[in-house]
Amino acid sequence: MRTHPGISSERAQRVGHRSAHGAADEGKRKVRWSAAWQEARQLVWARRGRLALGLGLMLVSRLAGLVLPGLSKFFVDEVLTQGRTELLPTLALAAGAATVVQAVTAFGLSQVLGVAAQRAITDMRRRVQEHVLRLPVRYFDTTQTGVLISRVMTDPEGIRNLVGTGLVQLLGSVVTAVVALGVLLYINWQLTLVTLLVLAAFGGVMSYAFRTLRPLFRERGRLHAELTGRLTQALGGVRVIKTYTAEKREDLVFAKGAHALFRNVAKSMTGVSATTAFSNVVIGAIGIVMILMGGSAIASGRMTLGDLFMYMLFTGMMAAPIVQIASIGTQLTEAFAGLDRIREILDTRREDADDASRQPVADVKGDVELEDVWFEYNPGVPVLKGVSLHAPAGTTTALVGSSGSGKSTLISLIMAFNRPTKGTVRIDGRDLNDLRLTDYRRHLGVVLQDNFLFDGTVAENIGYGSPHATREDIERAARIAHAHEFISEFEKGYDTVVGERGVRLSGGQRQRVAIARAILADPRILLLDEATSSLDSESEAKIQDGLRRLRHGRTTFVIAHRLSTIRSADQIVVLEDGRIVERGTHAELLELGGRYRELYDRQYNFEIDRFINPGEELPDGALGPEPEPSAPAPAAPRRL
Repeated sequence: MRTHPGISSERAQRVGHRSAHGAADEGKRKVRWSAAWQEARQLVWARRGRLALGLGLMLVSRLAGLVLPGLSKFFVDEVLTQGRTELLPTLALAAGAATVVQAVTAFGLSQVLGVAAQRAITDMRRRVQEHVLRLPVRYFDTTQTGVLISRVMTDPEGIRNLVGTGLVQLLGSVVTAVVALGVLLYINWQLTLVTLLVLAAFGGVMSYAFRTLRPLFRERGRLHAELTGRLTQALGGVRVIKTYTAEKREDLVFAKGAHALFRNVAKSMTGVSATTAFSNVVIGAIGIVMILMGGSAIASGRMTLGDLFMYMLFTGMMAAPIVQIASIGTQLTEAFAGLDRIREILDTRREDADDASRQPVADVKGDVELEDVWFEYNPGVPVLKGVSLHAPAGTTTALVGSSGSGKSTLISLIMAFNRPTKGTVRIDGRDLNDLRLTDYRRHLGVVLQDNFLFDGTVAENIGYGSPHATREDIERAARIAHAHEFISEFEKGYDTVVGERGVRLSGGQRQRVAIARAILADPRILLLDEATSSLDSESEAKIQDGLRRLRHGRTTFVIAHRLSTIRSADQIVVLEDGRIVERGTHAELLELGGRYRELYDRQYNFEIDRFINPGEELPDGALGPEPEPSAPAPAAPRRL
């Protein structure tokens, strides 16, 4: 089960419960044939020209395939019965010409329809990926990442059976099988019925073999794994992508990988089609050998053919189409199921669907106001209950409270990851619901408790929110965040690859890289969710100066359990059970002697105990290091 930053443990359990049931229900859900057919019809109609050309090539190929069994009549009646051996070269030439035509048309089909199908698959993958990255964060909280990856990478594969050779081959196979069956019934209907039973069993076995025994291509597997891995990172780091409005850049990264996979598949298909064409040549060569050598043997009286010879040929003509029909029928069913799942994703409303009608955001001062805000993940279970809060531009607001009190949910509303059930969030006096998302999020910076790093270099991760930043800008941000020291110790410095999710860095190092990323983005509204949670005391001391410089002149929201992070905040808001129970400055709340003082004293006692018994973990709800005496502020504290 995935637990996203900003989701309480109880919330994560509910998400995991629904996701597990969702996956199970999805496996049982029936295909919506109307939706799948609508998508299939659009795909087929958009490529009707290529399909028509492919159908023409297929008919030519099938007609050429009738030449060899058709020659058996002349071979038996003229050559064998009447001894006209001078016809053998002519018959052999006709069979050879038909074989060449089949080989050429098969290769042409692969190029006309096969490669076109792969291009359609690539376009569909790009289309679904672009749509998925723009879905609301709440959708990702209730959908497993593996399911989304399957929608993008696996489901479009079925397109090959619609706009590729699948439908055309199905039609050609049906025509060939019907013709062959008619001839067989005419020759010997009793034997044909037995033959049909055997071929049906043979077709079932071959259909199973086609599904389970497919060739493995190492290069294709590697490219597919890389593309899937990058997509997994993008989906896992969707909050970072959305905060820095990097959807388009992720589109380009994905498109490059998808086209690399397309080029690999196109090349492999060319090789496969050449192999198939050669196999047709081999079959034709066997037929030529049978005509030349078998004809000579029959002419000399060593063999007889008659109806059995013709029957054998048409049995072979019917066997292959039956196997193809069984295989293609199964694949078409899977394709329609995949298109249904794709349509379900594409029908999900994007979070920026109304951006065209929303107000553009040229600049943000940073004045944030929440008015009587309610929010609930599940109907009837509110997480925030009538929260009203004003954070003037350039001020720092600290959010304090026990786990699950609604701190991270409040921040998610400010970031527009979620929308209030009731109430209003205003930015510079304007309703956040009326602002264009892509414009607004360009002014946001975030440092989360579990910061996400991409599998790239240190420099690429710091510059992720500012793609046009120079190396000097990146190093300047790293110095402010006190990350330059450890980066300089790496052999490759800023070109060091951090690994997937930054696994090659320590927790504190990842935290400082994320802080440098936020510094470089130069946001007007800054959100720090446990920004120093992964730092030891020495590292935290180094980072405080960087955070102070980062907060200067910006509207900042801080979630932290350590007092050193929030002591200088302009206002501290204490949340409990989704309500604001206290607010004021550090000194005011200490004098008030309420919930803040209770949490403060609890941490103070723990800090003393930790000094005596080092190595223990900080408990949930603790607020900071040993307190220092503070004079009470003139303003009266408020208990709400």
